[in-house]
Amino acid sequence: MTAHPVRILLISGSLRAGAGSTSLLQTVPGIVDPADVRADMYFGMAALPHFNPDDDFDPVHPAVAQLRTAIAEADALLFATPEYAGNLPGSFKNLLDWTVGSDDIGGKPSACLNTAGPGRGGGADAALRGVLGYTGADIVADASVRIPVGRDAIDTEHGTVADPDARKALAAAVETLAAYARGVRP
Repeated sequence: MTAHPVRILLISGSLRAGAGSTSLLQTVPGIVDPADVRADMYFGMAALPHFNPDDDFDPVHPAVAQLRTAIAEADALLFATPEYAGNLPGSFKNLLDWTVGSDDIGGKPSACLNTAGPGRGGGADAALRGVLGYTGADIVADASVRIPVGRDAIDTEHGTVADPDARKALAAAVETLAAYARGVRP
């Protein structure tokens, strides 16, 4: 147990109800020891205005301020995104665009989960890593893994992933990210 739990902000790249990326992230609080990891899900993506650099000045839109505050208060960030038309969904790219104008992600331990099935998701994964690299995020490679989440792996009653192999892989990724945020490097 640590002196205080590592705060990990969970950010899904999907607005779709029942999305695999969201379900995977919603699984995190149920598989971590709350004394070691505090996992908070970010649900404000739909409220963000369309990004316009002319609007990126104080005071920013309240939804942008909420996003930036959540990121700033987190010790680490865990992203999961679907792929849409070979890239990031537009709403998720919009969220990421709002992070570029602040320094909140710079140096922050971050990991990317790819939930697509085999042969898919590479475009979104590469785009997400590219944007995070541009923001200065400290991408934790060992925590950035592919965990395919098919619709049959989701417990629709709870909105979490029920598949034991996916849960095991997720737990390992979260543990690696939390350790890195505590300063434990491989």
